[in-house]
Amino acid sequence: MRAQMRSEFVKLRSTRTNLGLLAGMVGLVLLIVVVTGAAVTHAELMKDEHQRALFGLGLAGGFIAALIGVMSICSEFRHGTIRPTFIFTPMRDRVVTAKVLSSFTVGALFGAITEGLAFAVGFLILSLRGVDLVLSTRELVLIGVGSIVVAALMAALGVGVGGVLRNQVLAVIGVVVWFMVVENIVISVWPAVGKFFPLAAADALGGMNSDQLLHAPQGGLVLFGYVLAFSVAAIALTRRRDVN
Repeated sequence: MRAQMRSEFVKLRSTRTNLGLLAGMVGLVLLIVVVTGAAVTHAELMKDEHQRALFGLGLAGGFIAALIGVMSICSEFRHGTIRPTFIFTPMRDRVVTAKVLSSFTVGALFGAITEGLAFAVGFLILSLRGVDLVLSTRELVLIGVGSIVVAALMAALGVGVGGVLRNQVLAVIGVVVWFMVVENIVISVWPAVGKFFPLAAADALGGMNSDQLLHAPQGGLVLFGYVLAFSVAAIALTRRRDVN
């Protein structure tokens, strides 16, 4: 298992697409933080919910992390490198598990980078605009740690989704449409249902405070449940499917 984990880390580190996604993640977070900090009024920026949103914008990295997870497995099916991978490691469940765990780790790293940027730029904006921090240290820690865990779980979830769908284009489009369109519509129309969806659970775990969301521990359990369900499904389907 250790050898397989090392192999997966090498693949993730050497893939140019992942470096591009990291750059895109950093750029997206910086853009959103700056725009959000500059767009709201001084009075709004003094409110608890707006400061939560400002410091929790590292959550945007969770979406990119999910794509990293998808690419880690779908790219192997697309380019045919999954065949030698299974030849060297015939136990396919071990391969999928290694991908889930390695993507979880890389997702946590990417989440730490983006959340660090969100905090650094967020504090700078508050200072430049002369706004006092209203969030407690405990709340800031929960937002920071929660956002990092979200990125890690979303990357692992991406592997599960990619393992189920296998087709890279379909999986990437599916993740984008689900997170950007479907969840937003459902949580707006049926919040009692939408709050149990992955992105809403991620927002709850990341410290976003809303009547339309679960509490942070509940959000974490729901998101972990999705990771577990898709990972088990991916392992079961990968065992049975022909990779040719």
